[in-house]
Amino acid sequence: MTSSKASKHFLLITLFSCTAAGSISTVQANETSKKYKHVKHIIASTDTQIGLHALESINAKVNALESQLQVVQAENRDLRVAVNRSHADPDTAKVQELEAWANSVKAEGSTKGSKDNLVFFRGGYNHANNSRGGITAATPGGGLLGSADLGVKGDPLAGGNPVPQDAWYFGAGFDWSLNDGLFGLAPRGTELFAELMFDYKEFGNKISSPLTGQGLTVSQFTLAASPKVKLFKGSDFRPWLIPAGLEINVISPPSAGVTYINPGIQFGAGADYKIWKDLYVGADARYHLSLNANDGVRTDGVSAGGYLGFGF
Repeated sequence: MTSSKASKHFLLITLFSCTAAGSISTVQANETSKKYKHVKHIIASTDTQIGLHALESINAKVNALESQLQVVQAENRDLRVAVNRSHADPDTAKVQELEAWANSVKAEGSTKGSKDNLVFFRGGYNHANNSRGGITAATPGGGLLGSADLGVKGDPLAGGNPVPQDAWYFGAGFDWSLNDGLFGLAPRGTELFAELMFDYKEFGNKISSPLTGQGLTVSQFTLAASPKVKLFKGSDFRPWLIPAGLEINVISPPSAGVTYINPGIQFGAGADYKIWKDLYVGADARYHLSLNANDGVRTDGVSAGGYLGFGF
């Protein structure tokens, strides 16, 4: 009996030990499983974040490659255009250049707003510094009458009424544009013109010969060529200056030495004003200086008047 009880106690102790060991193993296994699942979750989250970063990096690289590809394509297009242009027909290229030049000229003309060249018609008043002397005129019989015969005061031998010193004039001319900026000597907008002008002067009343009663009109024709400097190119108001110009004066009646041409120099100043489109009005004053006295006849004096001009 004693031996049987001891065996039962041993079996009970062994069974309890196994049961306790199994319970402990089960608990440890559950704890290990939980830890494994937590680690797997952490690893999965980490992999997801790493994947997103990798994807963003890949997208950035793809975008950069696309941008570089577009740049290369644009360069290839430009290169093809240049190659095609270099192999184009020379006549076509010249036509294109002429068209571009014509377009630039049209654009310049539209922005300028006015035409440079000017044709004008003028008139006004002239005053001679001296009464004309040394006049000679033909008689009906073919002879010559001097200033003493004609009664012209102003000649040392004269003893009659003086030749008038005041005259009216009319004429015309044109300005032709030569250069903008005076060939680099002045800023742009200061324009150099060539002026060609002529006018007719008549000194009022007539003189009469006391011998024949013949009437004579004292007159003068002037042809002048001068450089003219105009300011403010492109504006409506353009003042101008003639530093010195050459003029040829033809006098009538001729001098006592039968000379009728007297050269001289003119100096002038004035201004143009555009009143509508290419229509201008202007005023000027000029001083005329004789280079010499032809047989007692001088053409020194001053003239002043106005003019009407048309741009072209």
